[in-house]
Amino acid sequence: MQMSDQKDIAAPVAEVWAALLSADVLKACVPGAQSVTGNAEDGFEATVTQKVGPVKATFKGQVTLSNIVEGESLTLSGEGKGGAAGFAKGGADVTLTPSEVGTLLSYEVDAKVGGKLAQLGSRLIDGFSKKMADQFFANLQETLEGPAETDAADENAREGEKKGLFKRLTGG
Repeated sequence: MQMSDQKDIAAPVAEVWAALLSADVLKACVPGAQSVTGNAEDGFEATVTQKVGPVKATFKGQVTLSNIVEGESLTLSGEGKGGAAGFAKGGADVTLTPSEVGTLLSYEVDAKVGGKLAQLGSRLIDGFSKKMADQFFANLQETLEGPAETDAADENAREGEKKGLFKRLTGG
């Protein structure tokens, strides 16, 4: 399964870059993540629980970063084993470019599954994979920007909280 998309994030490129390299931010953004430990240099270890159709599994695996061009692009690659449910592996090529809003994050995702998961059918797996990727990047956007604003009064009240989660997670 392959797909691509992009998001305009109202944060500077350096902040988006730092978020992609933070275990705490990745844990907050990966749907179903129970733990994410490690660092960008050595890679991350993750435990993620997900339900795909009738199959619910906890995947334990590794995420590595490669093709790193500081502040511009990287490749996230991961592989997880979910016991009897099978395995999932994939990667995302992520590119960051300055935009009028802040940062344009573009990504191309490639995912594969095996075992019981593969028996669910490609339409279900493709839909789930797209949902997971979209949710991860939407969570990243919300972590960096703060929750979506609902009205002007709310916007003024939250101005001080904007980007608060990223700051709390990174200690910045």
